[in-house]
Amino acid sequence: MTTLRGALIGCGFFAVNQMHGWRDIDGASIVAICDRDPERLRIVGDQFGIERRYSDAAEMFAGETLDFVDIATTVGSHRPLVELAAANHIPVICQKPFAPTLADAKAMVKACAEAGVPLMVHENFRWQSPIQAVRAVLDSGEIGTPFFGRISFRSAYDVFSGQPYLATGKRFIIEDLGIHILDIARFLLGDVSSLTARTKRVNRSIAGEDVATMLMDHEAGATSVVDCSYATKLAVEPFPETLIEIDGSDGTIRLAQGYQLTVTGKSGTTVSDVSPALLSWASRPWHNIQESVVAIQRHWVDCLTKGVEPATSGADNLKTFALVEAAYGGAASREPVYLDSLLR
Repeated sequence: MTTLRGALIGCGFFAVNQMHGWRDIDGASIVAICDRDPERLRIVGDQFGIERRYSDAAEMFAGETLDFVDIATTVGSHRPLVELAAANHIPVICQKPFAPTLADAKAMVKACAEAGVPLMVHENFRWQSPIQAVRAVLDSGEIGTPFFGRISFRSAYDVFSGQPYLATGKRFIIEDLGIHILDIARFLLGDVSSLTARTKRVNRSIAGEDVATMLMDHEAGATSVVDCSYATKLAVEPFPETLIEIDGSDGTIRLAQGYQLTVTGKSGTTVSDVSPALLSWASRPWHNIQESVVAIQRHWVDCLTKGVEPATSGADNLKTFALVEAAYGGAASREPVYLDSLLR
């Protein structure tokens, strides 16, 4: 099996998980890394034994023979880096948030399409094994046709200590976390026709919203509620679990705290533990996210090898990104937003 040669741009907080993932996967290897911060470059390079280190992405593209690039920088740099990769005809994985605006996201998708290179967004929540387990139940037909869903992420976990920039942006929970939860709703219940949203800032020391509630109509006929909070103090902290309720014509699915999956359907009721694996380099409570990083990267390698479009391609992710824009627009106007107008 040919090993794909990859490079990582951005050696910050989350990129370490991606480096661990690449080391675990057959068929791909990171051969070069890039970061403007020499200390971060040194730390990640030394930890993972990467000798080829760059402070400038253009120099890296000129100096390396690459099969793909993994962009793990902050959102403001995504468009120029994706367009640079496209200009060099290098397939791209881009971290979320994909872009500052939907217009930027469309431009990035267009640039890669015109260059004929694959583009995948690192939208990893749908790849968590508990979420995949819910999807498998839906695909089995056990609960019939879904008509209602609730996808919920409510926590008081301090995400700002590890990523302090999250406290400074005017947009916070929908852009950083809600995009994942909205993508899960799309993954489980299909594309969305309209969205209504409300937001709130409970923590007065941050600039953006830390609570969001969204009501969506799905094209297939289901209604869903997506609710996110970093201001919810509970007896047992659920971070970083996503909790799910789905009602169907023949039964229900409940993914509860502690990764307990209860299915009541045509065959009766079953209760199972769908806890994610604790990888050798992972740590609780992050292990569900860390496991999903490996899963999505393995999917990327498989897609590149077979020449097929990734499930979370740039083009597909425009539909998730449009939900983020709709949520902010709807929260400001306090009116429903229709998605077809955003995706034209």
